[in-house]
Amino acid sequence: MDYCSLADIYESLDRTSSKIEKTRILAEFFREAAPPDLEKIVLLVQGRIFPRFSSHELGIAAQMMIKALSKFTGFPSGEIEDRFREKGDLGLVAEEYVEKRKQAIPSAGRLTVDRVFENLRKLAFIRGAGSQDKKFVLIGELLASAKPKEARYIVKAILGELRVGVAEGIFRDAIAEAFLIRKGMGKEERRNLRDLVDYAWNITSDYGEVARIAKEKGAEGLRKVRLRPGRPIQVMLGLSAESINEVIEKFGKVAAEWKYDGMRIIIEKGGGRIWLFTRRLENITKQFPDIVDLAKEGLHAEECIVEGETYGIDVETGRPLPFQMLSQRIHRKYDVNRMVKQIPVQVNLFDIVYLNSEMLLNKGFLERRRILEKIVKVAPGKFQLSRQIITDELEELERFYHEALSAKQEGIMLKVLDAPYKFGRHVGTMYKIKPIMETLDLVIIGAEWGTGARVKWLSSYVLACRDPDTGRFLSVGMMGTGLSEEQFETMTENLKPLIISGKGKYVKVKPKIVVEVGYQEIQKSPSYESGMALRFPRMIRTREDKSPDECDTIQRVTELYKSQGRQG
Repeated sequence: MDYCSLADIYESLDRTSSKIEKTRILAEFFREAAPPDLEKIVLLVQGRIFPRFSSHELGIAAQMMIKALSKFTGFPSGEIEDRFREKGDLGLVAEEYVEKRKQAIPSAGRLTVDRVFENLRKLAFIRGAGSQDKKFVLIGELLASAKPKEARYIVKAILGELRVGVAEGIFRDAIAEAFLIRKGMGKEERRNLRDLVDYAWNITSDYGEVARIAKEKGAEGLRKVRLRPGRPIQVMLGLSAESINEVIEKFGKVAAEWKYDGMRIIIEKGGGRIWLFTRRLENITKQFPDIVDLAKEGLHAEECIVEGETYGIDVETGRPLPFQMLSQRIHRKYDVNRMVKQIPVQVNLFDIVYLNSEMLLNKGFLERRRILEKIVKVAPGKFQLSRQIITDELEELERFYHEALSAKQEGIMLKVLDAPYKFGRHVGTMYKIKPIMETLDLVIIGAEWGTGARVKWLSSYVLACRDPDTGRFLSVGMMGTGLSEEQFETMTENLKPLIISGKGKYVKVKPKIVVEVGYQEIQKSPSYESGMALRFPRMIRTREDKSPDECDTIQRVTELYKSQGRQG
């Protein structure tokens, strides 16, 4: 398939706000795609070259892209950089300069989806001496062949900025419409087929693979999709409950477990290997060799997929460390062994979904917990089962809750005893009880350089919530309080590689860092894209355990606004 066909789809998706129309556009495109291209196309439409759980990165910064554009269009890099500052979108700049390219490039070759995809994948595997030059050549091969519109989307894909307003639900519906749903089907049958696509994606975490299976094997193929070690799952998420009493009145006897202030971890064992994933699907196996060793020794099964919570331990006091300390290890690529000694961890396991080729999803929670207990060899204080009681006595549950808070944990989870495991969604069988404090998890999409003592830091941050219908991020306020000098410095170092463009003191950044934010109130405001503004927002903590796609939605911001007693 020619890449120009995909570029046309990008443009069509970007121009429409209708979820139904986006679904129709994608369904037709998926249906027409040849099987060898389908998985690649699904990834590319998501703005990805690898599935979300892959640790591979292209590693191309805007400055390198500007140099490539200069070389293959004949315009000075300084002129292109100035234009980038004006437009704030290097993809649009690329389109403009390829349109008025000064020099012809003979025999550049046909630009196909396969060629673009393979060249971009190669970028992630180039290492060592001369790697920048080799990457430059691969990018140049694409730009030399690209038409203006193609150049726009190639550059956006390379920089990780390709967003065309397609949320995960649209991918699910488009795959179902393309390969499973037929004319004349009733609403319930259609809904069941969409749920089947959702089920397969929750297990594989890869819409490309799901689309291929649906195209080649239909609904029956999706029903046969199975868990397999080495591939992360979409974990089950709990709902917030207003009180313990509310839950036991509804369900009676429940399992209560400590809700640890740490990192959700998926531990997978198979073929003599151990994999570690976060709830964001990040592969953190290399960052936590200590957990790998504990899992090898402590999981007595040939194959299994278990879940737990990991938190850091203060080496001097033996007390839990704040999650911010543990987060230093999550993205650490160097000095890993030193960090293992500085921030040792404790793993508390609470669920199992797969054991020796058997999926345990349909078994009740209590049965899964008993299976887990049988395969875990406990190493006290290091690798153990989460603290648990089973009761319907309110006083006992409240005492358990306060014990968790006294131990510097977040609260407790209340779990329905016979509830099956439901992937990737908030379900009505697992509830979290925490001290009441309405905060928001928001993503940083822009920042400003400070003044005075803060002049060397990015010290004010544009916060955004998510529109789940379009996948876009909508600004909801500016935050500049709640951080120490050390945190300002760390945040600046983390944001600098994400800078997309700048104008004066302001920089636009790639939406990647999620922060938990407190605030005084929410007001209506035309100044921000969401139509809402947080009054006096303050930093609570960085949410290393959340991806931008998991930040709070515009609907939740609106609900919190209305709960303040303000209408209109």
